[in-house]
Amino acid sequence: MQSALTTIFMLLFVLLCLLGILANGFIALVLSREWLRHGRLLPLDMILVSLGASRFCLQWVGLVHNFYYFFHLLEYPRSLSRQFFGLHWDFLNSATFWFGTLLGVLFCMKIANITHPTFLWLKWRFPGLVPRLLLGSVLISFIVTLLFFWGNHTVYQGSLDRKFSGNMTHKQWNRRMEIHYFLPLKLVTLSIPCFIFLVSITLLINSLRRHTRRMQHSTRILEDPSIQAHTRALKSLISFLVLYALAFVSLIIDAAGFFTSASEWYWPWQIIIYLSTSVHPFILIFSNIKLRGMFGQLLLLARGFWVA
Repeated sequence: MQSALTTIFMLLFVLLCLLGILANGFIALVLSREWLRHGRLLPLDMILVSLGASRFCLQWVGLVHNFYYFFHLLEYPRSLSRQFFGLHWDFLNSATFWFGTLLGVLFCMKIANITHPTFLWLKWRFPGLVPRLLLGSVLISFIVTLLFFWGNHTVYQGSLDRKFSGNMTHKQWNRRMEIHYFLPLKLVTLSIPCFIFLVSITLLINSLRRHTRRMQHSTRILEDPSIQAHTRALKSLISFLVLYALAFVSLIIDAAGFFTSASEWYWPWQIIIYLSTSVHPFILIFSNIKLRGMFGQLLLLARGFWVA
């Protein structure tokens, strides 16, 4: 029974990743095509193509890594594979979080109706800073990757030298590294973009609340296009917040090493970790006029192909 459940969850994980790969690849491909055609991209599209590309690569790395780890559990901590997969996964994971944060901030700048001089200055400056912020996110992710690489390399060297303090075994020493190095490092590096994202959404919710209060005596409040635009954006961002928070919490727990491939909860946990990067791109596609139109055309072409 346990083996059957494991197989089912493995198949669900593969299906989830493949859907995410297709959706993220679609976003990156469509916007890259626009970039090549017009020679420029809007700030929103710059962030979307960066987020789509990083998620596309992240899910391929995660898909291959999880199956390799599952079938090579015993030798994995002592092999170079941990450094190889960690190098790619840590960089892409950090970049994805920062790109997602920039997307939340941009939505806040475009939609929130705040008259504070600092916010107005940021609203004016932010679109022009997007290319630099994207490059800055890549640089931060590179630094974070080096810190994680040092930890993975230390684990690998320890497995070769077998010199541990006290009478610890390699497994105990590896567990100590997870709790005292990898977990705090991941908590710090992911909390910063998560905090910025949370502040952006809080400002947006507060802006909507104040706007609704100003319009509450109007008989046409439900027909007000501004209210409708705020509501649609708010629903999209709330779903993004839930998925973003789910990814943050799951990655922090995963860094503590509670679920190894020997655990019956390993594959359900991997589904939770990759849920955000697989589901959110579909939300982005259906909330973006350009992407939604291209996606509809693609579905029509696919339908015509199968009917023919």
